[in-house]
Amino acid sequence: MGPLKSEEEQSVILISDDEAENTHGSSVLLVDPQEKSVLEEKRSEEVVDEECELIVTFSKQAYVMPHARYDCTIHPFERTECDTCSPLGKNADICNQCYCYVCDKLASECQNWTTLSLCHCNAHNKSKFWKDKRDFALAGVLVMFNLELTDIDADLRHGGSLLIKFIQDLSVEYSKYLVGERTPPTQQECFCLTKLPPGQCNICRSRNMEVVYRYSGVFALVTNFLDQAEKESPKAAAVMFLGAAKEITLHKDPALSWQNLGQIGSLKIAVPCLLQRITTQLQRMLVLCDFPKSLYEKFILFFQSISLPCHCFGFSNSLNVVPWDHVLLTTVLKGQNITGQRTQKGRKMFLWEAFPVIEARVEKLVDQNNYKEVVRYLKAVKCNDSRGLRHLQDKIPFYFCKIGDFLNAACSLLYPISGLTCCTACRITPLQFEVYLKMFRTGSVPAGKDMLDSGPWVTAGPPLKDAALIKHALKLLYCSVSLYRNPKCWSSFIMVLGSSSLLERSGHLHPLSLKEPPLDFQKRVLAATGGLLEELKAKINVSLPSAIFSPHLQHEACLILAVQAVQQMLFCDLPYLNSFLEIALAFGNNFWALRLLLEHLSYEENILQGTVNLILRDLDCQKATILKLWQNLGPQYVGEFLCLFLTCRHKKMQSIGLFALNIITENLHKCPWAKHLGNIFDNAGLKHLPLGTTAHHEVSKFINICEKL
Repeated sequence: MGPLKSEEEQSVILISDDEAENTHGSSVLLVDPQEKSVLEEKRSEEVVDEECELIVTFSKQAYVMPHARYDCTIHPFERTECDTCSPLGKNADICNQCYCYVCDKLASECQNWTTLSLCHCNAHNKSKFWKDKRDFALAGVLVMFNLELTDIDADLRHGGSLLIKFIQDLSVEYSKYLVGERTPPTQQECFCLTKLPPGQCNICRSRNMEVVYRYSGVFALVTNFLDQAEKESPKAAAVMFLGAAKEITLHKDPALSWQNLGQIGSLKIAVPCLLQRITTQLQRMLVLCDFPKSLYEKFILFFQSISLPCHCFGFSNSLNVVPWDHVLLTTVLKGQNITGQRTQKGRKMFLWEAFPVIEARVEKLVDQNNYKEVVRYLKAVKCNDSRGLRHLQDKIPFYFCKIGDFLNAACSLLYPISGLTCCTACRITPLQFEVYLKMFRTGSVPAGKDMLDSGPWVTAGPPLKDAALIKHALKLLYCSVSLYRNPKCWSSFIMVLGSSSLLERSGHLHPLSLKEPPLDFQKRVLAATGGLLEELKAKINVSLPSAIFSPHLQHEACLILAVQAVQQMLFCDLPYLNSFLEIALAFGNNFWALRLLLEHLSYEENILQGTVNLILRDLDCQKATILKLWQNLGPQYVGEFLCLFLTCRHKKMQSIGLFALNIITENLHKCPWAKHLGNIFDNAGLKHLPLGTTAHHEVSKFINICEKL
C-alpha cells in the first residue's frame, strides 16, 4: 500500500495486510468515532467497566487511513473476476484515501482508473486476473521469472530495469538486421558453365543482388550488455543474463540461403557464441553465489522454459547444475563415496558436471580452505573437457600439502588418477619441482591459494623423512625426461638436501655447512646405493639402507647419493644439458661433496671435457650475474670455490678456476672484496702448491695485484 499520511491532531489506527489469507476482504480496520460533543465532555472523565476492569481515560475521533478501493467504507464496491470493459456500479467513485490495487498509488493519480479495456477501478484482491495485473505492474519484466513479490529486492529490480531498456534497444537493432543490406550490382565474372561475359549472366546477377543480413550490430549490443551484467550484483546479473538469453534465442535468420559472414556476422554462429558466454557465467554464479533456494530453482526453470532454436540445442541442459546439498555431491565431499557413482532404482548415476561448474566448485572450496573436499571432488567428478579437468587435478598434490599430508602429496605426483594416462609429474615445471621439494623438506607451504605465490609460508605438518624425501625426489626426476635433463631441477635437488628443515617465513631455506665425513663412510654409501638408483629408475619400490642413512650422518649420506645420481645423469644425458654451473653452485659450502663429484667425472675423458666446456660457457655468458652472486656470497666462499678448481689434479678442471680468476681481475672495480680473496689464496699456500706452470703464474700474478690494492 502507498505511504501513510499523518497529522498532529489525528491518531494512528490499525491496517491489516491486504494480501493475508486470514482477512475478510478488508485492508482497513475502522474504529467507530464518538460524537465530538460527547468527546469533549468526557475527555477528563474516567469510565470504569467493573466487570472487565477496563479504564478508558481518553478517546479521539478515528482517521481513515489509505486503503484499497474495494475496502472503502464510504463507497460500495462490486466484485467480478476480470471485467475491464467499463466501471461497474459505483466502483469509479473514490474517497481521498482510496488506492488503486494495480498501480499501488492514489486512485486519483491512476491514469487507467476508468480507461476502457483497462478499468483499474474494478480491481480487487480476490481475482487471479487482477492479481496477475498487479504483479506485472509491480514486478515489471521480472514477472516472466515467476517471482513472488516477496522475492523481489532492490538488486532484482535494478537488473529488471536494465533488462527492459536492453530489450527496447535490442528490438530496434534487430529490426535493422531484418531489413538487411542490398549490395550494389557489379560486373562480376560468370561462374556458370555457360561462362557468359561479366554482367550478362542473370543467375550470377541475381546472386549479386542478394540481400545480406549482418548480425554484427546485434552481437555488439548484446556483448556490451553482457559486459555490463558482469559488473552488477549477482541477482541483477542473473536476471540480465537470463533475459538476454531468451531474447537472442527468438531471433531468426531471414536469409533464404546460408550466408557465411563470420563469427559475429552470421546469426547461427553468433547466437551460440553469445549463449556459450551466458551459460558459462550462469553456471559459475549458481555455484558461487548463495541464491535463496526458491530463486535458484526459478532461474533454472526459466532457462529450461526457453524454446531453443536448432542451432542452440546443445545448450538445453546447460543450467542443470546440481545444488550443493545434492545427495551424490555431498557424499563425495564427505568422503563417503570415492568413485562419484551410485545406483538408484537399478540405474547408475555419475557425478558428471560441466567444466565451468567444476572450476567454480573448486574455487569456492579453496576459498573456504576445504582442501580435503577439493581432493575428494576432483578425484570423483567426470567432465567432457578432459584437458581442463586434468589441469585442475594436477593441483591435487598441492592441496595435499596444504593439509599437511606430504606423503600422499608425493605419491599423487607419481601415480595417475583413474582415467588419466600419465601422472602429474610429467607436467610440472622445474620451479614447481623446487617448491614441492621445499614443502616436503620443511613441512611448510605457501600461505596463498597457489603454490607459486610470493607471499609468506606457514607450517602445515611434519615434513618427510630424509629417506622418503630423496626417494620421491629421484622418482620425480626419473619419471619426467624434461625434469631429468633440466639443470635447475638437479640444482634444486642438491640445494634442498643440503639445507635445514627450518624455513624462513619468506620461503628461504637455511643452507647447511656439513663437515666432510670419513672416506670409508663415503665409500660405503657409494657401494650400498650403486644399484638403488637403477631400481628407482625401473620404478621398483626400494628402501634405503637404514645403517647408512642413520640420524648421525644422514644429511651427508643424502648428499653422497645426490652426487652419485648427478654423475649417472651426466654419463647418460650430458649432451642434453644447457648448463652445469648452477649444479656446482647448489652444493653451497659443502665443497667436499662437489669435489667428490668432480673426481668421479675425471674417470671419463669425454664427460670431463663436456662438463668443463659447459662451466666455461656459463662463466663467459653470465659474468655480471656471477660477480653479483659472489658479492653476496662473500670472499670466503669465492676463495674456497676457486681453490677447489685450482687444486684439481686434472688440468682441464684448473682451467675453470683460472677463467674465474681472470673475470675477477678484469672487474676489480666491481670486486671490493678481491683483496680479501688474495689473502685467502696466500694463506692457503697456493703459491707453493704444485699447480703447474700456467696456474702457478696466474695465481701469483693475482696475489701480487691484490697486495697493491
